[in-house]
Amino acid sequence: MSSSPSEHRSAKQDLTLQPEQLETSFSQSLERHHAVFATLAQHQAQMSELAHRCMSALNRGGKVIWAGNGGSAADAQHLAAEFMVRYSSERGPLASIALTTDTSILTAHSNDYDFATVFARQIYGLAKAEDVMIGLTTSGNSENINAAVQAANELGAYTVALTGRDGGSVKDIAQLPIIIASNETARIQEAHMFMGHWLCEAIDLAAE
Repeated sequence: MSSSPSEHRSAKQDLTLQPEQLETSFSQSLERHHAVFATLAQHQAQMSELAHRCMSALNRGGKVIWAGNGGSAADAQHLAAEFMVRYSSERGPLASIALTTDTSILTAHSNDYDFATVFARQIYGLAKAEDVMIGLTTSGNSENINAAVQAANELGAYTVALTGRDGGSVKDIAQLPIIIASNETARIQEAHMFMGHWLCEAIDLAAE
């Protein structure tokens, strides 16, 4: 049986590693990172399609909508900010929003209704057919992401899933599932951020 958060909080932890343990851990982590990134070239056509879809949406007055949980929520916010502010080039704002930032909406909906539909509710209120909706879920089985992707489908938006492992349920919901070949959450998220940054780079190039 797993321990509770309160048990972890009350236990004093002695955080110590020997130098050789740190070196081994770092080297092994870097090797796993390299192994995942060595597979990313196979997604070039998918990423080109994603870039095309985002540029088309922005050209038509649409926007790019992001959503994720935990670390993927931070990635969603990060990438929405790159669109709205800038990535590397000086350009105007590009319409983009992360559904993870309004604490009043997130807490009201989760308290009054269900966390499983906290992003779908926002999709129904904010999305339109001209938009691209990108859901980040390392497992592909995040119920609230899958519900949001399905809601966006219903509204006619173009839907994308950045995911990992075997793609989970979302691979059968999103119109463009991009599945990172890894079972390790951290490595999947690193790949997602590379892809997100490349997307920003491509759009910056188009905006020149």
